[in-house]
Amino acid sequence: MNDENDKKNPTLTEHPLTEDQTAFTEESINVTEPLVKAETIEDQQEATANNEVATPLMEEEEKRIEEEVEVEKIKAAIEEQAREDEQPQSSNFTLRKILGGDILSTRLLRNNIWLIITAVIFTIVYISNRYSVQKYLIEIDKLQKELEDAKYRALSSSSQLTEKTRESHILEILKTRKDSVLKMSDRPPYIIDVPEK
Repeated sequence: MNDENDKKNPTLTEHPLTEDQTAFTEESINVTEPLVKAETIEDQQEATANNEVATPLMEEEEKRIEEEVEVEKIKAAIEEQAREDEQPQSSNFTLRKILGGDILSTRLLRNNIWLIITAVIFTIVYISNRYSVQKYLIEIDKLQKELEDAKYRALSSSSQLTEKTRESHILEILKTRKDSVLKMSDRPPYIIDVPEK
């Protein structure tokens, strides 16, 4: 019924099918064979119906043949939908196909598996390299702060040492403590000559 209408009014597609889309491989299932068989059976039925008068046995046989044809059609439809190989992918990609996940077909992944693995490896290396560089930069900043603090402490210690070792500061300490007998001499220093033997 619907098949007869389909035969009379074939629908045209926007884009003609390419050879890749229509080519059958050894693995693909030939769906047209059961349909061709069904058409030949229908043709035979029409020829016998026209030539002979329908009898009750013929009617039962026709019903049986029609049921077989319907079963064959159903089997063919199920085989077409349940086949394991993929439908040929169209060349135009739409947003709907991309968001729907049609772009991630098994055939596409199989053909580009080494490219995908290489991209994943480079991404991992890039991320780990960036992480290690950031770690080193943080350590360098920390060491520079420690170095700066050490320089300030050394400068402060040297200035305190210079202040405490000045002569005037030492004299003040000696005067304030009064526990030492040391004092500044009023006379200039003189040289002692030691004779050589």
